Amino acid sequence: MTGVKHFKRSEMKFDTYGGPPGKASIARLIGPDISKTIGAGLAQFDGCSIEWTVLYDEMVVVLEGNFRLRVGKDVYDAKPGDVIWIPENTPLRYEGDRATVCYTLFPVDWRQRHGIK
Repeated sequence: MTGVKHFKRSEMKFDTYGGPPGKASIARLIGPDISKTIGAGLAQFDGCSIEWTVLYDEMVVVLEGNFRLRVGKDVYDAKPGDVIWIPENTPLRYEGDRATVCYTLFPVDWRQRHGIK
């Protein structure tokens, strides 16, 4: 374990992980190297649709833009300040228009628990 961490937005490295069309990128900030329990970071979505089934519990806080979460026929349209809770094993699509979100997930070692490298 380490002490308090301060992640400056200007120093965050975003890695592309979706698109085209559109673009999705992620800055993984807290992982197993920092925490034994939770993971967290920032993600950006602009004109893309990323299909995924979450293998962890996740909370998403919208910081900028318009973020959409599609779960089956349900669409959660979230604006800055809105919070979305997503339980483990939820199949979904992350979408957005100039959206930046902060995500937190548990457990941080979900990859290991599911045999994913």
